[in-house]
Formats: sequence, structure tokens, C-alpha cells
Amino acid sequence: MAQSLISARQAARLTHFCRLLIDQESARVIVEPQDAASGFWFGGGNMCQGPDGALYVCGRYRNAGDSRTGVAAGTRGLELAIFRSNDRGATFEKVVSWSKSDLNPSDGTEVLSIEGSCLRFTHGGVELFVSTEKLGRAYPGGLEDYLKPGAGVWTIDVLRADTMENLLNEVPRPAVQSDEPGHLHIKDPFYWETDEGVRLGYCSHPFGWSSSNTGVTDIPDAGTLSANLQNEAFSRGPMWDVAMTRGTSILPVPRVGPFEDGTLKLLFYCGGECLRLLDEHSTAVRRPRGYSCEELGGAAVIVGDDPSTARRLSSEFPLFISPWGTGCSRYVDVLATDDGFYATWQQSQEDLSQPLVMNFLSREEAEACLAAE
Repeated sequence: MAQSLISARQAARLTHFCRLLIDQESARVIVEPQDAASGFWFGGGNMCQGPDGALYVCGRYRNAGDSRTGVAAGTRGLELAIFRSNDRGATFEKVVSWSKSDLNPSDGTEVLSIEGSCLRFTHGGVELFVSTEKLGRAYPGGLEDYLKPGAGVWTIDVLRADTMENLLNEVPRPAVQSDEPGHLHIKDPFYWETDEGVRLGYCSHPFGWSSSNTGVTDIPDAGTLSANLQNEAFSRGPMWDVAMTRGTSILPVPRVGPFEDGTLKLLFYCGGECLRLLDEHSTAVRRPRGYSCEELGGAAVIVGDDPSTARRLSSEFPLFISPWGTGCSRYVDVLATDDGFYATWQQSQEDLSQPLVMNFLSREEAEACLAAE
């Protein structure tokens, strides 16, 4: 429980802060999916601010598909795109994009589907981490028969260039992958700055896709694979998130009121109680359970930069549930700027699609919430 790490007052203030950030009613759509129907969405990326002051959002368009029958024949995970806003998030325009074949990496594997990504500006330019499902990687010895026909293995690649446009000229290079059966599929990268450098978070699944956890590693140097994977830095929870716990963003808590020492960070994550939607008892209390592709949202508190210290603010129930559709509210990302906080996430709609939505919280509102008695 978070209360064993922080005081009850701190837990209450942080929970309220999280709900102000991920305000389901105030959020507005910034990128629509390609169809207003179940299985269609845009998201799974992050927002960052460029040297030019513009806001950039990356994510992937996903069309309906079913991994249980293989994705090779469909259009699932069909495009990775980056959008730019020059008006503080009022409007966004697409600036670059990649098809599945554009993202075939340098190791000779073939991309079947595009998953989560994260964009980062560096001193030398820009880098883009993207996870994809690939043909050409086998399951470990003794498990070969468990790889479904038409399906592949998830890994993370990276593109690096001096400008956003020049990313299109780069061939993705392998960055993070695993041969360990319990954490074979690696996907959904996100990053955060630390005193020691930049760290990369990711989601891992076992070879049977029966659960997920949050791992952490160091951002690899050019031309190398990341080593020392900490695959269970933040493991599955005990209740509503017992099947899945996927970290998506880490945000330093503003240094105000009871948080003046600056030691705490918020870890946002997606969770679910099951992999497939379960039948409920007809007279039981009905609630969104969260399941694969329809996860709910949670938050935890960490000390410093170590996700293994995480204590859930959302231990018994999720914090973030869409009031529409399945309740899905996932892939939360929060960008802190001088004027405030930009929160983005995929939000289920009445038509069951999941557009990327955004909510802005000013610095003044955030600090007033956190410092309140």
C-alpha cells in the first residue's frame, strides 16, 4: 500500500492530483482512429517538447485484428506516426509516418504489427524507440511449438537521426529483446530522466501471453543491445491488476507542500484482471475488469528512480476508467512543461473505439492541489 511509503495526507493529495490530470470528462480527442468501431485506436506513445518549443506526439494506428489467429493476414498495428502542435496542443498535424514494412529492422526479421513507441529529443537530434511483432525470431528450445502460425515475437528497435525528417531515412536497429521464456515478448517502451542518465521502461509477457509485468533497463548505445534487463521492476498487482501491470510513464512530483524534498515520482500504468473478458454473475456488482486491449488505468508512487520501490495508489480498484464503452483508459503519458502538465491516453468511446485524448492541467492548479491541507 502507498500508505506504508508515504503519509495518508500525501496519498490523498497524489490521488487527487492524478484524477485532475487524467480527467475523463474534460479530455478532448486529439488523434482519431481510422474507424469508429471496436478494435480501432491511436496511441501507445508519448508526448515530448522539441527544441523549437512545439509539442510532438507519437503513436500507432491499430485496426481490428486477433492475435489468437495470427496477425499476418490483417492490418492490425499498421502505421506509426508522429504529430506536431505549434499552438500548445490546440491542433496537431502529422509530420512523419512509417508502415509496417518501413520498420523492418537491420537484423533481417519482418514486422507483422506495430505496438508501443516513445520519442525523445537528444543533444545530437532525436531518437524513436518502437516495439513491433516480428517474424523471424524463434521461441527458445523446447517451446518452438507454442509459437502460433502467423504470429511472431515482440522486441524493441530504435531509430536515431539529427532531425525528425531524417528518421525516415534510418533503418531500425535492435535495442531491447529477450530469450527468457518468462519475459520473452518485450514491448511498449517509455523513458524518464534520472541523475544517472536516461532509463527505459518496457512491458514484458511470457511466451504464452498469460500476463504482463513492467521492466527497466538503460538506454543502449548506438549499435548495441541493452543489457541487464530488470524484467520485474514493477510486478503484477494483487487485485484488479493481477493479470497485467504495464508501466507507461513516470512523472516527478512537483516540489510543493508535503513534497518539498523532491524524492517522489508517480508511475502510471495499465492493468487488467484477466486476459479475456470474463462472464460475470448476473446479480454481482458490475464493474469494468480490464482485459487485453481494454485495460484500465492506475498509478503508483516510487522513491527516486527505482520502480521496484513502487507502492500502488490504486491497490483495490483502478484510478482511471472511461465513462464510456468498455471503461478502457490506458497508455497514460504525462509531459511536464513550464506552464503545466499535458496528459494523454487512449480512452474508450461509446462506439468502442479508442482515440488519443488529452487534458491540460496548469502549474497553479497542480501546486494548489498538492499543497492543500
